[in-house]
Amino acid sequence: MLAKIGKFVKASESEIVLSIAVILVSLLSFSFGYIMAKNEAGQQIKIIERDINPQK
Repeated sequence: MLAKIGKFVKASESEIVLSIAVILVSLLSFSFGYIMAKNEAGQQIKIIERDINPQK
C-alpha cells in the first residue's frame, strides 16, 4: 500500500507541487482580501448637508 502511494507521489511530484502552490496562493489572496475588506468597513462616511442658497 505504501509502495503504491510512494510510486504515485514520485510519478506526479511536479503536479502535486503545482497544485499545492495554487491552493496556497488562492488562500493567501482570499485572506488578504478579507483583511482589507475588514479595514475598509471600519471607516464610516459622514454626510454633511449644506444649504446651497442661503436666504438672508
